[in-house]
Amino acid sequence: MAIVSTTCNTQDPLLEETVVNGSVDCKGCPARRSTSGGWRSASFIIAVEVAERFACFGISSNLITYLTGPLGQSTATAAENVNAWSGTATLLPLLGAFVADAYLGRYRTIIISSLIYALGLGLLTLSAMLTSLSNLDCQNTNNITSCSTPQLLVFSFIFSLYLVAIGQGGHKPCVQAFGADQFDGNDPKESIARSSFFNWWYFTLSTGVLLSLVIIVYIQDNLSWALGFGILCILMLVALVVFLLGAKTYRYSVNVNKENPFRRIGQVFFFAVKNRRNALSVTVAEEEVLQPLPQQCSEQFKFLNKALLAQDGSSEDWKGCSLNENVEEAKGLLRLIPIWTTCLVYAIVFAQASTFFTKQGATMDRKLAQGLTIPAASLQLFTAVSIIIFIPLYDRVFVPITRTLTQKPTGITMLRRIGTGMFLSAFSMVIAALVEMKRLKTAQEYGLVDTPDVTIPMSVWWLVPQYLLFGLADVLTIVGLQEFFYDQVPNELKSVGLSLYLSVLGVGSFLSSFLVSVIDKATGGDGGESWFASNLNQAHLDYFYWLLAGLSAAGLAAFLFFSKSFVYTMGRSDQVRIYSLLVWVIRRMIELFHQSFCITPMILSAASFSYHLKI
Repeated sequence: MAIVSTTCNTQDPLLEETVVNGSVDCKGCPARRSTSGGWRSASFIIAVEVAERFACFGISSNLITYLTGPLGQSTATAAENVNAWSGTATLLPLLGAFVADAYLGRYRTIIISSLIYALGLGLLTLSAMLTSLSNLDCQNTNNITSCSTPQLLVFSFIFSLYLVAIGQGGHKPCVQAFGADQFDGNDPKESIARSSFFNWWYFTLSTGVLLSLVIIVYIQDNLSWALGFGILCILMLVALVVFLLGAKTYRYSVNVNKENPFRRIGQVFFFAVKNRRNALSVTVAEEEVLQPLPQQCSEQFKFLNKALLAQDGSSEDWKGCSLNENVEEAKGLLRLIPIWTTCLVYAIVFAQASTFFTKQGATMDRKLAQGLTIPAASLQLFTAVSIIIFIPLYDRVFVPITRTLTQKPTGITMLRRIGTGMFLSAFSMVIAALVEMKRLKTAQEYGLVDTPDVTIPMSVWWLVPQYLLFGLADVLTIVGLQEFFYDQVPNELKSVGLSLYLSVLGVGSFLSSFLVSVIDKATGGDGGESWFASNLNQAHLDYFYWLLAGLSAAGLAAFLFFSKSFVYTMGRSDQVRIYSLLVWVIRRMIELFHQSFCITPMILSAASFSYHLKI
């Protein structure tokens, strides 16, 4: 699907007006705007991702409960395993995106990864069935019951879990990028629709998460773990069928440069290092700037400009670096690194909702009317509810108002959106620390410090504010990161862009696991009580939350520092339009001045050149 069919009628003038540049349809013909893409195609893709999120949260939201329950692991060990798996699942998209963008394409990668995903869920179901039939060796020590599961069953469960992670690695970056590909960023209306797509994408995903937290978690806690995993497996297979049904309506991106984008950009760094001792002459710089469609050498990362030089120091272009477009693409990727790094603290905070928040809720009063008890993992539905409420408000109220004030299609810049969410995540940690302090105080007042199996007489509703703040922070930061990394990478690397956003969450999960491990060993040594003791009434999660609040404040300060000087990468089509307009204006000025004041064209050309350097 990356090659345009020779049987297509590309000479029809009416067809040319409606063709979407850089995209083809399922037959390999240039994609027509009226018959492909848009919200119709995106709806198939969104439906698939809703099912995937339903399956993902059906595993992750209650995973710590399964590890500490049927598999008999300690709280700290289970939290480390959850973070390790979550981190792996959000780092593997880097590999999946590489395979998709360099070799298979997004469409084929989605199909293959969906099959692997379903296989992993099927093996999880089988593992849970075998575990429920096995005899566990349980012991009671200091009012704490611990059970050991046969290692073979533990291994089979972990293997199945990481097989699911491999499926997610190909699924996550490609599905969203493929959905965004259905909107033409060069068309004004579709460009606005694409920005809105990221908001509604997260809205529908949160709906899937909400349903998963209500339905699957209840089935797992009250009926059967195997049944819960089995439903997820069937759902993924149905989702794959739905995805295939929309094949005839999709737009498939094609590589205009017909060269591996990783090789092309990698050559920039290779030649920059190779020519590091060669001087970049003024003549060379001028020659590059005066190209017909310039992407001028920016001042940032000037060492990469030497990639334009041949060994003898001339400006002889090597394949793939004409008009220094690839140099600017490489610089654009380097500019993302500080933003990526400073968002890691947010990802550490993000990891807590499915681990310690859930364990907190399990110790509190979760009873509703008529004796109904809320599963601890289902508390995460408040985050989903918060997202479902705030995304329509953001997209339909906030963005239109700010758009009229700032004249930006997205209302506010993507980095401002991300930074606001980071502030809210830091504030949520402050709230979480205060609530945990009250929970520990309540346990002490009622003499329940040494009886972890007894419910603390404190309503679980105390945890709702931190979940709601998490949801609002996600609306701003998570969606902002998705749009930011998709928008700021080259066209051929859109899957990689979204995998970079996912890798933020992945590395954050690993850092969270590392923090938990280090703090657990540091505070639990010499007979002391760990901050993450299995008996949460003797633990100090409040200290951990205060630590995360401080780290979040430091991370936000660093983010603001780098954001202030960040230069957004302009799309090539936008640059061409702006440059063409400037060329017309400058030429018109030259004609007028020459006719009126007889100013020599040479002087005006020099003035035009100087102005051009500032574009």
